[in-house]
This record gives sequence, C-alpha cells and structure tokens, in this order.
Amino acid sequence: MGQDYYAVLGLTRKATDADIKKSYRKLSLKFHPDKNQEPGADLRFKQVAEAYDVLRDPKTRAIYDQFGEEGLKGGVPDKDGWTPGYTFHGDAGRVFKEFFGGDNPFAELFDSYDPEVGFGGIHGRGRRKQDPPIERELYLTLEEVYKGCVKKMKISRREGDQGPNNIPADIVFIVKDKPHPVFKRDNDNLVYTATVPLGKALTGCVVDVPTLDGRLISIPINDIVKPGYQKVVPTEGMPISKDPNTKGDLIIQFNIEFPNQLNPEQKRMLKEALLLPP
Repeated sequence: MGQDYYAVLGLTRKATDADIKKSYRKLSLKFHPDKNQEPGADLRFKQVAEAYDVLRDPKTRAIYDQFGEEGLKGGVPDKDGWTPGYTFHGDAGRVFKEFFGGDNPFAELFDSYDPEVGFGGIHGRGRRKQDPPIERELYLTLEEVYKGCVKKMKISRREGDQGPNNIPADIVFIVKDKPHPVFKRDNDNLVYTATVPLGKALTGCVVDVPTLDGRLISIPINDIVKPGYQKVVPTEGMPISKDPNTKGDLIIQFNIEFPNQLNPEQKRMLKEALLLPP
C-alpha cells in the first residue's frame, strides 16, 4: 500500500490549498534538522516535503487522489498516451527554501535574545549587525510615476544576506525614468517639443499636447516664436512628491520648420512683409 500523503500532513482529502500550506509550514519547522535532532526527525522532514510537493500541485494531486501513490509514480493513461511518472527529487531543503523564500523562519529564535550578547556570551561575540542597504535601480515609465503603480519584484534568496548574526540589509529601490517618446522630465516639470511651420511661428497657432493621464490640451500661441522661446503651462507637469496634489509645469519648446524652397512671388511677399519699414 502506498503512502498516505494527507496523513503525513495530518490532513483529510477535503483539505484546501491553504490547509496544505499551513500544515507544511508547521511540520517543516517542527522537524527541520536545524531545530530538531531527535531520531527520525530527518526522515519525517523529508516525508513532509514529499507530501507537500505532491499535494501543492493540482495536477499531481488529482492523479494521486484517483490512482494513489503507485499510479502517481508509475504513470497513468491520458489523451496523449501515458503520463510520465512523478519522482520526488529528494531535496527536502529545496522545498523548504522555496516555501519560505529568502526569509529565515527561525529569526524569532534570535530576536528573543539580547542583541548585544546573542549566542556568543557576555563578551559580545554573537553581536548582531545590519549590513549597509543594498541599492537597486527600478525603471518606471512616466505614466507609472504620474499615476502610481504596483510592481512585483523578484528578490534573490541571498539578496539581504541574512544569517544568525546578521540583520537582513534593507533593499532600497532607486526610481529612474524610462525614456519617453513624447516628453522629457526636468525635475517636476515636463518638457514637450512642438514642431510648427515658420508661417505659424510668425503669425500664431494652436499646439495640441497629449497628457500622461490621457487628455489632449490645446494651447494657443499668440507670441512670435523666436529661437529659444518656450511656453509654460502651469500645473500640467509631474506630481510633486512632497505634495502629490500639486504639480509642476508643462514647458513647450519649439522646433521651427523652414520651407525647403520659395518661388519668386513668395520671396517678394516676404520681403514686403518683413524687410520694408512699417
């Protein structure tokens, strides 16, 4: 008769995923070799790991529920022929680390001692220390910075360098802007470059500017657009970190398009308009 994985975890077949995780957490901590040196604890630790490895996966659990351990490990027929049998990799420590991630589940054992003494005696040989913060760059689009966002970050297991005498280092994310196809950022201001033909630069125009929140704002330009001229639109920039209800400005810069050629009549008209005294 094969193993009863549910019994190993102290569960019934009606157990939910949450029940399986809860039981594995409790039993793996109870029988972990670093905590329990009693005879048989190491074997129980491995059995608990294998039971959890089978029951945490809906596919292997379904096969086990229907065919038992023999069918699970020997393979069963399916629509494509025959499923390969399940084999536990045998690394109970790997299952444990995957479950707890990079955290040390025994940290509370150390936290209950005087941090100046720890396990090293009264001379401070076990003093706990915290390593300097670890800095990581986090690139966001301007839209994400403008509206706010949630990012899921994968932290490698040794990232914080936690150990019995080490307080895990803080991981500091330094937010940086990804290049944007429309805007450049200047602190809390947004810079937009509008391309206008020479005629409109001299006579006036309306510039349509898309915003990071999906609007389209129309800005009338009544001044003569000279080299270096820019139009400032208040409160259409980035939210200010110290006061998110307040925003920086939108700064419109101009790229003036000159005609490639003019016919004689156009040249004459321009001379009359621009070169003759008023």
